[in-house]
Order: sequence, then C-alpha cells, then structure tokens
Amino acid sequence: MPEHIRIGDVAPRIHYVASGTQSAFTFPFPIFAAADLDLFVDGLEQAHGYTVEGAGLSGGGTLRFAIPPRAGARITLRRRQAIARTSDFQPNGVLRANTLNDELDRQVAALQEMRDEMSGTLRLDPSEPPTGLVLPARAARADKLLGFDATGAVTVLPRGGQVVAAFAGAVPRSVEDKLGEVLSARDFGAVGDGVSDDGPALQAAMNAAAASGKHLVIGEGAFRSTMPLVLGGGAAGLTMRGTILHAGGPGTAALTIGEGGAVRNAAKLYQGLRVVRAAVSDWLDEGDIGIVLRNLDASLVEVRQVEGFTIGIRTLGVERGFEDSSVHLGRIVNNRIGLDIRTETAAAWNTSVRYYGGHFAIASALHTGLDRFGVRLSAAPGAYVAHNRHVFFGPGFELQARDRPIAGIPFLSEVSSRAVMAYGMRMEGCSPFVARHTANAQDHVYEVAWASQGYGVSVDYAPGAGRVGAVVRALHQAAAHREFTRDVAHVPNLRAAAFRFSATQWGFERLACLSTNVNGAPTTLAQFAFPALEDYAPTDRGVVLPGGRGLGFVVDARRCREFALAVEADSPRLVVQCFDAGMNLITSASGAMVRASGMSLAWNDAARWWQGAADMTDADLTRLQVVRLEPQVAYAIIGVARIGVDYEVRAMRLSTDPAQGAPLLFGLPDLPHGTRELKGETAWDPPSLAAGASAQVNVPVTGARPGDFVQASFSFATSGLVFMAQVGATDVVSVTAWNRSGSTIDMPSGTVRVRAVKP
Repeated sequence: MPEHIRIGDVAPRIHYVASGTQSAFTFPFPIFAAADLDLFVDGLEQAHGYTVEGAGLSGGGTLRFAIPPRAGARITLRRRQAIARTSDFQPNGVLRANTLNDELDRQVAALQEMRDEMSGTLRLDPSEPPTGLVLPARAARADKLLGFDATGAVTVLPRGGQVVAAFAGAVPRSVEDKLGEVLSARDFGAVGDGVSDDGPALQAAMNAAAASGKHLVIGEGAFRSTMPLVLGGGAAGLTMRGTILHAGGPGTAALTIGEGGAVRNAAKLYQGLRVVRAAVSDWLDEGDIGIVLRNLDASLVEVRQVEGFTIGIRTLGVERGFEDSSVHLGRIVNNRIGLDIRTETAAAWNTSVRYYGGHFAIASALHTGLDRFGVRLSAAPGAYVAHNRHVFFGPGFELQARDRPIAGIPFLSEVSSRAVMAYGMRMEGCSPFVARHTANAQDHVYEVAWASQGYGVSVDYAPGAGRVGAVVRALHQAAAHREFTRDVAHVPNLRAAAFRFSATQWGFERLACLSTNVNGAPTTLAQFAFPALEDYAPTDRGVVLPGGRGLGFVVDARRCREFALAVEADSPRLVVQCFDAGMNLITSASGAMVRASGMSLAWNDAARWWQGAADMTDADLTRLQVVRLEPQVAYAIIGVARIGVDYEVRAMRLSTDPAQGAPLLFGLPDLPHGTRELKGETAWDPPSLAAGASAQVNVPVTGARPGDFVQASFSFATSGLVFMAQVGATDVVSVTAWNRSGSTIDMPSGTVRVRAVKP
C-alpha cells in the first residue's frame, strides 16, 4: 500500500435510500479488505451483484451495483471484520512498524464495531450502579414473565401478573385480561397454511367469541375448513385479514354470522370477510352459500371477497328483521346469485339496507348454460314479501350472458319489493335487462351509468309480474335526455275542453268518450272511441262522469310500450282498452295485454277493457299510474271510467319516455272524436245569378248538428256575392250564395268549403 491505513473516529455503518438510478454508494469508514464490507438491501444481506472499491484506504471507498436498486430501497453498508489474528511476532525477529500498526488498527476497528453494535442494546443509564440485573435461576424463572420490582431490579412475575396502560387514570389489569381483549383464531390452534383443516379451531374460536362477547380476529393466511362455521350473535364482531377456504360438502353455508330465530343482532362490526370455495359449486343447490348474515340491525359489514358458491351472500331475516345496516361489497365472483336479500318466515322482514360497491362477475367459461343474477330479492314460501327501501351505490355487473340464450341480469325481484334504488350501475356483458320482476315489485329506480348495450336496457316483466312502473335511467350517452318527460297529450281543463256535440251529447277535445256497455258487437277501435255521448255533467271546473261513462286518450303504441297517466279527479278508476295492428279489439282470451305500476288490472267483460282493481287515490299511493302494453298491442285507449260512484274529472295528462313520440289519435276521418271543429268541402258550379238572386248547395260534414257555428267560403274571389251557411240537417251544412250586387254574376266552377264549430 502506498500509505499506511489510518483509523479515524468514524462510525463503521452508513444508510441510504435508493433513488432508482443511483448505482454507486460511498462508505466513509476504512476497510482492510473487500470482504470486510457487509451490504443489506431492505434488511436482507446481499452476497452478489456488486463490487467494492477502496479497500485499504483511510478515507473509505465505494460500492457499485451492477443494476441500480429500485427507488425507495433501504441500503445499509457496514464494516464487520472476522475476529481472528493472522500475524505472529517472532521472539528474536524484527518488529516492523507496519506490522504493529496493522494489528493496532484492526483492534481499534474491532472496538468501533463493538461500540456500534452495543449502541442498539438495552443498557443502564450511566448514573445508575450495575446492580440488581442478574436473572433468577432457571427453575425460578420457568413459566414466568420477566419484569422489574419496586426498586427497578430484575424479577419474575406470575402469569397472572398485572399490567397498567401508560396513561393517566389507567388501572392495573391481569396479563390474561389484557391479552383477552381480542380473540385470535390462532389462540385456538388455527394454522392458516391452506392445507391443514382449521375448521375445528375456527369454530372453537367463534364459540369463545360468542360466549365472551369479544371481537374475533382471523389473521393472515388461508384457513381451510371442511365444516360449516357459525359465529353466534353474542360476539362483538369479526375482523378477517386472511381467507376462509371452504372445502366442505355441497349444500352448506360456509360461514353463518348472527343468531337466527327472533334474536336481534344489533350494532355489530364485521370487516374484511373473505370466503372462497375450494372448488366452484355446480350452481344447482341453493343451500350452497358463502356467507349468511342473520337478523342484523344497525350494523356495519365489509365483504372483501366471496367466490365460487351458488349464492355468494345471503342477508336473512329469521323471525325478525334484517334492517338499517350498511354493507360494503368487494369481489362477488363466480356465484350464480351474488347477493340474496331474503326473508325466512312471515314474522321476518328485510328492509332499509345500504349497499356500497360490489363487483359481481362471472368467468366467461363457467356454467355457460345456466342463468345468473347479481342481486336477488326473495322469500321462503309463506315468508314476508315486502322488501322495501334498499339502496345500492355503484355496483358493477359482468355476468357473461350477452348474445347467449341465458339470462344474466343484475337484479331479480321475486317479491313485492318497493323503493329499491340502484345508482351508478355498470353493466358489462349482461342481458339487455337491468332487472327481472316476477311478482308485485313497485317503485324501483335503476340508474345505469354505463352499459355495453348503451341505453338499450329495460326491465323484464315475467308472466307473474302484477305491477310495473320501475324507472330505468340509462345515463350512458343519454343522461340529459332521460331527465325529462314528454307529454303525449294534456287536457289541463276538462270544462274548457267540453263542447256540445248535439242537443243531448257532450264531447271533449283530444279525448274519446267511452261507454261501459257498447251496444251490439263492436270489434274495432272506431266502435269504442265515440266523439260524444249523453249524460256527462259539466261543472264549473270539470265534468262529472256518471254511470256507464268514461274518457280516454287514443294512442298509437306501435313504437312505445309505456305510458304514464296523471288524472286530477276525485278517486278515478283506470281503464285500458287494447287493439292490434288492424285496430281490432284484443280480449282477455289473448292473455294479459297490459299491466299497471300501482295496482292489479282485471278484465271487465261487459266493457271489454282492463280496469284497475281500486280507485286511484293519494292515500293508497295509486294516483299516479304507469301503463305497460305488451308487444301485441298496437293501439290503445288509456283513460278513466266511472265504476263505483260518480266523480268529477278536472284535468288529464298522458306522458311517455322522451325517447318516444307516440302519436295521439283524434280528429281523423276514421277516428273523428276529440275535436270541436269540423270541416268539409264540395265542388260546385254556381248558376248565373241575377241581382238579388240566390242559389244553394249542400256540403256533407260528418258530425255537424243544428246549433253549430258554421262558416262558408268559395275558392274564387266573390265580390258582390255572399256565401252563408247553416246546418240544414244532421251531417249536412247548407250553403247559400246570394248576389247582393245590382247586376248579374256568373261565377266559374270552384270549391265550396265549410267549417262547423261546436259550441
């Protein structure tokens, strides 16, 4: 060496945090050989991938990595010599200064390393004498806890010793009590290696938590179980950081939480729940369930993962309700039904639960011939069926059913649920239905934020569905468009719309007059939509419907299936008449052609229409009705009729989705109802008229009656010639041309036009 190494007062250790690009790291302490330098990356000692420069230099050297360590990695460089003497001084030999200096330098370096290591150990304060620190004998300290006595000397404490929290006001507690604050599944022998059967240990831990009222923790790992597990409602809660790997037989619930019966499990906390089936279920046995949550109230649940079952999660009311709780959902994967909201008995209920998130997904190759659903609302036979006010925030559905002959539908309601709302949904690879209703579900709102079908999604009403009226807000590419409604027809004042059709009959603008018992054997739309009928009783604000009378809008429904009817009246009764593409009447023999949102519809054979089972009232929440027509219905009359007692109608409005523009039919040659203004014309060649002479022609005008206001005109200039009109007879307007000038007038052939207005 050109210069003898010098050992300065430098700590033999240095730390760095890697930048991701830096490959060279200096060390300020000297080393004698490259092997004296230890390298640690994130606490792990490294033996390869670097070179050391500067061995034997007093100022230290550099360690160079072949590949720069990742950004954020913790780098530690430490000098650590082998404790060995490699030289020997001969009794009569020459004592060279360099040899002696080398030995002294190594001793100094070793002392520096010892001081560095001792700086990280427990030691007495320099002001204290080194007494009272000898451990008791082995036999005396066996099965004891190490501690300190009142003088600060080392002593042993019995296992039942006490500890005190380091805060003002804390009281002494036993070590067992302190450790027993939270139970761990590993306290009962659970291993969590994914191979051992941890079922008995897990169940023992759950039994202890339920009996003691403690919170149970299932730590990291995969806890395989061949038996169904039950955590009783007595437990304060459950936290899972690992996974339950269910390897039991088919038809069992992997994990059941909460008491059944009439017990109320209130204010519970269950978080991090993860249950995975070792082999995916065949999806045929609905007893095969991942997690069953029973009778929860005012509780908080977090499900991180449930996978491979026929039913992933079931919230269950058993002789008591499941209600007023919040459930956070994670990955709900490869289950035929992801979440089943269910009641077990007639005394149970399932209502007012908030669900957050949830990724409901199915593998593309899994059970490709079986239907699958994200969320189901169901009830056991004879159980309570009014599942109300469940709210879902941001669920996502990837059900792998698009373009397949199976159903892959986010929501399935088999009960009479009301006010179920889902916001910000995502639909990927699903059927073109956001929901399927098979019973009397009402007032559901489905907001689809994104769908692979765009905005072409709707609700599928199965044959057993007795209600309609679910709202689908398909926001994808149509958010602003969907926020508005479009009026098909609006009669804001029935009294102003009423007109005298004849001396005894009344008609109404835009509306068809209806009869509960049409004479003869009518079969077509024109035979049911009357321009006017007797017995209506106009009032100052509307019109009273007497027995046998009704009013309705006639619509072209070939491209529109749903209509919303609003009526300002005293307890009106909904009626709907259906016709096919040829405007022929469709009867009940063809099946139920129409459904309503808030009530059942029954076929009235005498009137030949479907009518509501009850009046439309605010008290029964049935005043607003949505009518859904089956595809066979091309035309319909939608309105109200007098069924029970006379009542006054003041206004009527019919609306539809703004994407639809269903035509309202009235005032047409084949459907002349709904208009107070009639028109007609005929060709006429007036004779030559001397001064003061006149001539007359009759113009047919269907619906014209004596008492109508009438006008006439001619297609050529008529200076000196006056055309006068009057209703000469039913359906005929007589027009008189009178020459009031002082000379003869001979008009060319032209067209006489007449206009009759009902008073």
